[in-house]
Amino acid sequence: MSSSTVTNRNSSLPLRIEALVKRFGQVNAVDGISLELRSGECLGLLGPNGAGKSTLIRSIVGRVIPDAGTILIFGAKADSTAARSTLGWIPQELALYPRLTCRENLQAFGRYHGLGGPVLGQAVARCLDWSTLADRAHELVKNLSGGMKRRLNMAAGLIQQPKLVLMDEPTVGVDPQSRHHIFEMIEKLRGEGMSLIYTTHYMEEAERLCDRIAVVDHGKIIALGTRDDLVRDAFGTRSQVLAHFGGSPDRVVPWVAAHGGQTIDGIAQFTIAHPVEIASLLEDSAKAGLELVDVSLRKPNLESVFLHLTGRELRD
Repeated sequence: MSSSTVTNRNSSLPLRIEALVKRFGQVNAVDGISLELRSGECLGLLGPNGAGKSTLIRSIVGRVIPDAGTILIFGAKADSTAARSTLGWIPQELALYPRLTCRENLQAFGRYHGLGGPVLGQAVARCLDWSTLADRAHELVKNLSGGMKRRLNMAAGLIQQPKLVLMDEPTVGVDPQSRHHIFEMIEKLRGEGMSLIYTTHYMEEAERLCDRIAVVDHGKIIALGTRDDLVRDAFGTRSQVLAHFGGSPDRVVPWVAAHGGQTIDGIAQFTIAHPVEIASLLEDSAKAGLELVDVSLRKPNLESVFLHLTGRELRD
């Protein structure tokens, strides 16, 4: 492949990260991550607390300076004016002015991005409509519900119509109805072909919204692919058996491990090739004197993959 072909490919990618490293003291928060985001794609970042997701996002937007590696946004270095003009960021923390109205907040953020006159007015109207807050345009932000503030926060991050948007857990702390509103907002962006990076602590959000998913743990990407790819790579065509045994964990956990399973939150998990294998597991547990409380068979899902790879719940 010629160097010009590589350059053209890099410049067409919304995001390209290569060998990124960020240390805090002795901790490698980001440990050699390489990643590409395709045009029009929504890429989900899943990982337990402390996995490195937020540090990665903050490195892309320039809030954290990496110790090594490169970040290119549409071919431009992440700290360049060209890159920042194409990038939108919706942080976990609400970044709003509580004593200004919704409209005034959007006007302020629009001016920060160099918008003015009729262009600014059109952008504000578009964002109020997108966030379904047009009827609250003159309401002070401090009087809004948590879900409304979250939606306005998202609108403020998109006021300049960026080509690439980073969303860092945008549904944190909102009620189910507000979460549904936010899903609809994101799906509208996807329908317009916007490229998105989406971090979340909710497995169902990743399955619903994301084309591909990167599982991050201890500063590394330990799996990357579509939901079906990840399940197939982790389990093949095998099924899962979930069993709850009574009695002391000191007896149960070693027995489960000896039979090729793992115990997570008190539930024994096994993978089997054929459902008939359940019978031998139950027979062996009875011989070991274990008390079976409940057992179920299921096809592996994204949550199964996450537990298999990290040994932890997503919210841990």
